[in-house]
Amino acid sequence: MVQKHALGRGLSALIDAEPISTSGSSSINEIEIHKIHPNPHQPRTHFDEEALAELAASIKEIGIIQPITLRKIDEDNYEIIAGERRYRASKRVGLTTIPAYIKTADDDLVVEMALIENLQREDLNAIEIALTFQRLQEEYKMTQERLSERVGKKRATVANYLRLLRLPAEIQMAIKDKQIDMGHARAIITIDDPARQLGIYEQIIKNHLSVRKVEELVRNIDEVRDNETKNQHPIPKEHVQIEKQLKEHFGVPVKFICNDKGKGKITLSFRSDEELEKLMELFDKLH
Repeated sequence: MVQKHALGRGLSALIDAEPISTSGSSSINEIEIHKIHPNPHQPRTHFDEEALAELAASIKEIGIIQPITLRKIDEDNYEIIAGERRYRASKRVGLTTIPAYIKTADDDLVVEMALIENLQREDLNAIEIALTFQRLQEEYKMTQERLSERVGKKRATVANYLRLLRLPAEIQMAIKDKQIDMGHARAIITIDDPARQLGIYEQIIKNHLSVRKVEELVRNIDEVRDNETKNQHPIPKEHVQIEKQLKEHFGVPVKFICNDKGKGKITLSFRSDEELEKLMELFDKLH
């Protein structure tokens, strides 16, 4: 049983929202399941067995609600663009055909479409999302601005996910395994020192810290770092002027650190997604 009105916001919604160079029928076709093959470039590599079993039970009871999306290879072969979980579950319950949209696309576009479809799933963890963003950036030369438009997310949201990939591997695995959530990770990422990041992470796991408590710990670390900065080599007057100009230009706190050998760093701080968004826009204009 196919309910055409219950299609959700999957790949079809993205295609309707922003046309891309594909062609083919927009009607629903019943395709023999033995003619369908998984996409070898499927971004998702792990399929939860329990979730598949639940989906199979639902399909057995009420049928396919949302058709899958296929690319026609030849008369007897189709490749999955979106909907491999539905395909696998349908095979489990012995369906011989499955409703599908048929699209025509080249190999590169199929991968891009599959990646973007993957981002619409609610069960992805933050690291899977970040890696998908990274792959779209690297393989399809997308800027963060273009990427945010393509996937329908704010530029700051895309930037926050990509920043997770700079965390130590142990923390990334904890995010992937849902031991800590995005709120914890966003607090940890503001710390520059990986050793301190791991120290905060260990406290989260050991003491079951809330996001608010982690943010408080990070603020305390910032205060200690500020005190350490006071013992650094005095900043030359011209550097103080540069710090002031940067603060006025970017509209966010600026920290200028310099040691007695003349080496140092400039840090721009932001307090919200909105401030990050403004910073990214200013960087784009400078570029």
